[in-house]
Amino acid sequence: MSFMTIPCLPAECIQKPSKEDAFAIMKKIKRLLRFALFLLTVFCLAFLVTGSAAIFRPAFFDSLPKMQEARRLIFLRDAVAERVRQRERYVTIDEMPDSLLDAVVAVEDSRFYSHHGFDPEAIARATLVNLQYGRIEEGASTITQQLAKNLFLSDEQSLDRKLEEALLSLDLELHYSKDEILELYLNTIYFGSGFYGIHEASVGYFGREPHELDLPETSMLAGIPNAPSVYSPYVDFMLAKKRQLVVLDAMVRTGCISESVAESAKIKPLYFAH
Repeated sequence: MSFMTIPCLPAECIQKPSKEDAFAIMKKIKRLLRFALFLLTVFCLAFLVTGSAAIFRPAFFDSLPKMQEARRLIFLRDAVAERVRQRERYVTIDEMPDSLLDAVVAVEDSRFYSHHGFDPEAIARATLVNLQYGRIEEGASTITQQLAKNLFLSDEQSLDRKLEEALLSLDLELHYSKDEILELYLNTIYFGSGFYGIHEASVGYFGREPHELDLPETSMLAGIPNAPSVYSPYVDFMLAKKRQLVVLDAMVRTGCISESVAESAKIKPLYFAH
């Protein structure tokens, strides 16, 4: 019987990681663990909030003093009304094309009509994706959360701010219908290039009223709010076009349009106001 002899490498040939490399690796691991813990905390918070909303909210609000509940509702509606007054032209949901509503929901919050302001499934998915990449690649904010942040909060990333966002999202879901929330969102969200709300974006980008927009145009607009400074076609048309394709694919995936309709929209030329 013969044995293969495996030569031993001298110790000096074995490259050991330097202290700096080891420190950098440990620092990255700690950062990922902190990020995972933060997202897990947010996930648990979302689960508790949505579970409470679904199970306990009737009893909770029945037990609130009527004056306290009235004050909260007045504050909410006054804050919303103030933001709406800032819009030169407010567009009702009936004046918006279905393709716009479908595109926004498909790409921003596909479970919008089934959750209570938070989407634990989206949070879990985003947690896995972000841990895989070691950085934030995918968000999990619902349309309701985005509206709450736009109306009331700063961009600060902290657990306290997430708690405020959760409570305000629950308030919005309790006091406004889904269509009202979507209408408010589309009238207040930033569409890049200085355009706030769907009316400014529609006229600013295409020189047309919102109800006149077709699928290629609405899918282009729906892709912008995710990163307005990046996806504005006036900033980088190629990136905006790639984002439009993502929107159209999301609409196919959620059953809003067929693949053939999406392919036609992808190749149709877009004509901008400037």
